[in-house]
Amino acid sequence: MAPQHHDDALEQFAVQGAAPLPATDQSGHVEHDGARIWYASYGSGAPVILLHGGLGHSGNWGYQVPALLDAGHRVVVIDSRGHGRSTRDARPYRYELMASDVLAVMDTLQLAKAAMIGWSDGACVSLVLAALAPERVAGVFFFGCNMDPTGTKPFVPAEVIDRCFGRHAKDYASLSATPNDFDAFVAAVSEMMRTQPNYSAADLARIRVPIEIVQSEHDEFIKPEHADYLARSIPGARLTVLPGVSHSAPLQRPAQFDRALLEFLRRIAGLNAG
Repeated sequence: MAPQHHDDALEQFAVQGAAPLPATDQSGHVEHDGARIWYASYGSGAPVILLHGGLGHSGNWGYQVPALLDAGHRVVVIDSRGHGRSTRDARPYRYELMASDVLAVMDTLQLAKAAMIGWSDGACVSLVLAALAPERVAGVFFFGCNMDPTGTKPFVPAEVIDRCFGRHAKDYASLSATPNDFDAFVAAVSEMMRTQPNYSAADLARIRVPIEIVQSEHDEFIKPEHADYLARSIPGARLTVLPGVSHSAPLQRPAQFDRALLEFLRRIAGLNAG
């Protein structure tokens, strides 16, 4: 299980990042639609795919991978198009395109179906996948994101956000194939976040896979009433609120986050078995 530490102000994360990912000989790139998408796979068992937030990379899941492995899951991490070790072409970012990248990795790994664990932008990608390819999605743990532009709060500068952003900048410089392009990368991702996704209540009502909407008590970016709206609009969805943490909960209090994550996976295992 993840260590019982707190890093609420992200001071540790700013200096050294998350815990390092485990070693694996199952990693590489998938060539797909103008990009090279990096992935790594660990363990065996019921598959779980971890999709990180905007501007980040798979290494941000360093506290979650061991907990999932300990629980008997196969764990796959993917660097989103243009993030981390993955490349991109000149097209604007779209969540649907990023969702198609996930399917390409699944096809390469011969994964017919997997649970999706999404954080921020990764949550959008996960829910888009649930809408467009429900037969490939066992369930979605949707943490800290909006599904239309009304769901976001006005931006308020804060030290914890600055620390997170600074870590992302350092990691981009060390991992990216275009290490000097961070400003353009931020601008392109920010434009996607500003205008996408834009799902209506009717769109949400058509989603037919198990969904957990997970909202932090102190999320800096997402309105709590939007999380409630998503849980009410998606058939059968459940709402979980994580007390005491913000948009960076997987880093701030990993043991608390992992408990919620593992409970979700146990629940959907029961649903799929039934």
